[in-house]
Amino acid sequence: MKRTTPATLLLLAVLGGGVMWFVETALAASGRAVIIPPVTLGLALLLIGIIIVVMALPVRRVARGVAHARIDPFYATRVLVLAKASSLGGAVLGGGGLGIVGYLVSRSVVGAPVTMSITATVGAILLLVAGLVAEHMCTIPPDDTKRDDGSPDLRGIA
Repeated sequence: MKRTTPATLLLLAVLGGGVMWFVETALAASGRAVIIPPVTLGLALLLIGIIIVVMALPVRRVARGVAHARIDPFYATRVLVLAKASSLGGAVLGGGGLGIVGYLVSRSVVGAPVTMSITATVGAILLLVAGLVAEHMCTIPPDDTKRDDGSPDLRGIA
């Protein structure tokens, strides 16, 4: 699996921001209430990011040779896929949060709605960072990938 590129994250963030700006504008133009993300969204995204990094710790220990136990390859794959999905989702949600903040700041809205949107945006950005960290933790060092006979070194993977 390829690593997540900054260009992909930036594209998703811009796309999320543009879509949310459009949605907010359309809702306001039709006389409906605009979307204000709750503070608990930012806290939940932060908690998910912490859980993902904790899940990647055993994979990192085995990949770096610190732990001599075996790890289920399906577990390692699931953690890696979850980390990648978290970084991509964090980019979309962070961009969307910035789109909401931009829309609210461009209007005469101040106070709690802006603070709540900023909290959700920060939570999404922290989820993105946690996803990238966990993705990095699940990589195998390049010098440990081959044994002397040229076959891959699969120690630690059951």
